[in-house]
Amino acid sequence: MLKQMEGSHAVAQAVALCRPEIICAYPISPQTHIVEGIGEMVKAGEIVNCEFINVESEFAAMSVAIGSSATGARTYTATASQGLLFMVEAVYNASGLGLPIVMTVANRAIGAPINIWNDHSDSISQRDSGWIQLFAETNQEALDLHIQAFKLAEELSLPVMICMDGFILTHAYERVDIPTQEQVDAFLPPYEPRQVLDTHAPVSIGAMVGPEAFTEVRYLAHEKQMQALELIPKMAEEFMAIFGRDSGGLVRPYRTEDAETIVIAMGSLLGTIKDTVDEMRDAGVKIGVLGITSFRPFPLDAVRQAIKHAKRVVVLEKTFAVGIGGILATDVRTAFFGIQMNAYTVIAGLGGRPITKTALHELFEKAGRDDLIPLTFLDLDWNVVNKQLARERQKRRSGPAAENILRDVSSTAAHIS
Repeated sequence: MLKQMEGSHAVAQAVALCRPEIICAYPISPQTHIVEGIGEMVKAGEIVNCEFINVESEFAAMSVAIGSSATGARTYTATASQGLLFMVEAVYNASGLGLPIVMTVANRAIGAPINIWNDHSDSISQRDSGWIQLFAETNQEALDLHIQAFKLAEELSLPVMICMDGFILTHAYERVDIPTQEQVDAFLPPYEPRQVLDTHAPVSIGAMVGPEAFTEVRYLAHEKQMQALELIPKMAEEFMAIFGRDSGGLVRPYRTEDAETIVIAMGSLLGTIKDTVDEMRDAGVKIGVLGITSFRPFPLDAVRQAIKHAKRVVVLEKTFAVGIGGILATDVRTAFFGIQMNAYTVIAGLGGRPITKTALHELFEKAGRDDLIPLTFLDLDWNVVNKQLARERQKRRSGPAAENILRDVSSTAAHIS
C-alpha cells in the first residue's frame, strides 16, 4: 500500500510487521518518532504479544535487549549519537553473545561540541563492535532493510544496525510502499532462536575467556560476518521475489559500467550524488556512483569488481578519523589489491552541513582532472580555521575553539547582512 508518511513512521510500521515481542528504547533525537510510533501501536493493541519497556537510559535499553533476546524473544531498539555511545559496553556484549537484536541508528553527529544534525560518526564509531551495519539511501530502503534485518540477524544469530540519516530521512515525508502482513510473514518466518536461555536446561552465558581461547572466539565472530556477505545478497533476492522491489544487497552501482570516475558513498547523500552524476553524464562526462549498503561486513570483492575498470575513485564520506582522515576510504583502498588507480577522500556534511550539487559539480570536475589533493574537506571555511589557529599561536589562553568559531561566524554573518 502506497502512503505518504514520515520516515520514522515508515520504520515503525516495518518493525511492527515483523512481529517483535520486546521493544525497549530511550528517546533521543532524531530517533524518538520511531519508538513513539511503535509505542502507540503497542498501546492500541495493533502489535500483539509485544511488550514495550520504558527504560531509564540507552545503556538500560541495550541491557534489556540483551536479556530479552537471550530468552528467545524477537527484540528491537533504536538510538542515535550520544545514546549509542552511552550503550557501547552493552553493544559489544550483544554481538559477543551472538544475540539477534535489531537496532535502528538514526545517524547524528557526536560531540563535543553538541550537534543534533546528521553525519555518520555515531554508527561508524562502532564499526568494530561486531554488529552488521546496513545503510539506507531512502525511506523505502530503510523500511525494506528492517524487514531483511530481522531475518538476517536470526539466521546468523548476530545483531544488526540499520543506519538511516537523522532528520534527512527520519523526519522527511516520502511516498513509501507499506507491505502487507502476509508478505512479511512469507519472508520472515516465526522466530526460532539458535541459542536460548531455558530454566529446564540452565547454562551460563558471557563467561570469562582467557588467552587460550579468546582469539578463536573473536575469529568466529569474523567468520559470521563473512557468512553475512553471502546471505545479504541472497536475502535481497528473496525480498525481490516476494515484495517486487530491488532493495538491500551489498552495494548498489549506478552508471558505473563505463565510468572513468566512480564516486563511493553511503546513505541519503547518494541521491544528491546521483542527480549530479546524471547532469554530468548529459554533458558527456563518464562518471558513476557506487553506493555501499553493507558497511559491516565490508564487501571487498563487490567493491573491487565495481571499480576495477575506472581510472579514479572519489570516496565521499560524512565522518572521518581525526588524525588520519577517511574511514570508509580506508576500507575502499583495501579493495584496491591488484588495481592501480588514483584515489581521493572527501569529507563532507559533518554536523549536518548541506552538500549541494554546485559543490559536487566542482568537486567531481576537479577529480576528473586529477586535480584533487588526497584528503579534501568540502566547503571548509579556511578563513575561520586560520583565524582560530592564529589566535592560538598568539595567546596561550585563547579559549575553547568551538565558542571562538561561533563568535567569528556570527560576526561575519552580521557584517554581511
